[in-house]
Amino acid sequence: MINIVLFGKPGAGKGTQAEFLKEKYKLTHISTGDVFRFNLKNDTELGKQVRVYMDAGDLVPDELTTKMLIDEVNKHTDTNGVLFDGYPRTISQAVALDAFLSSIGSKVTATVALEADDEILIKRLLERGKTSGRIDDQDEDKIRNRYDEYNEKTAPLMQYYNDQGKFHAVNGIGSVQEITERLSAVIDNL
Repeated sequence: MINIVLFGKPGAGKGTQAEFLKEKYKLTHISTGDVFRFNLKNDTELGKQVRVYMDAGDLVPDELTTKMLIDEVNKHTDTNGVLFDGYPRTISQAVALDAFLSSIGSKVTATVALEADDEILIKRLLERGKTSGRIDDQDEDKIRNRYDEYNEKTAPLMQYYNDQGKFHAVNGIGSVQEITERLSAVIDNL
């Protein structure tokens, strides 16, 4: 079983690349954002708990986010592996993921970060915002704030996985095909 954690700032191309990687390696793609939206939309028990925090303007606790993710992984027991997109975001989530995967006889195989210059990504997001309807992609200050949060929370995660020999940085600038080839080269050599 191969389990890949995909990192990258907003606009780095995680969603686009996840589509190629899940097909090529027959992985189950689990996007934290999709899991949140599903639970909220379907008013699941976990969704109700999440809504309490979101309605109060609070961050959803790591434990609740992890619970939703574990429930999602458990829905896909017959898989070649999982491509985690948007999780973990904190050290405590990474530790919880490691513990959960260990409990089912698995582990994080590798983490891959799509890296790109902030200014290039900001231009990408502002362009995407013109057609996506996403308000958070239409305001440069909000985009920069998201990047600050990413840098603050993700840098320790990169070190956490680097210390385990599982961190790989990939240049996220170029054509979709070029980036896919770079990612595939890393995964093929695991």
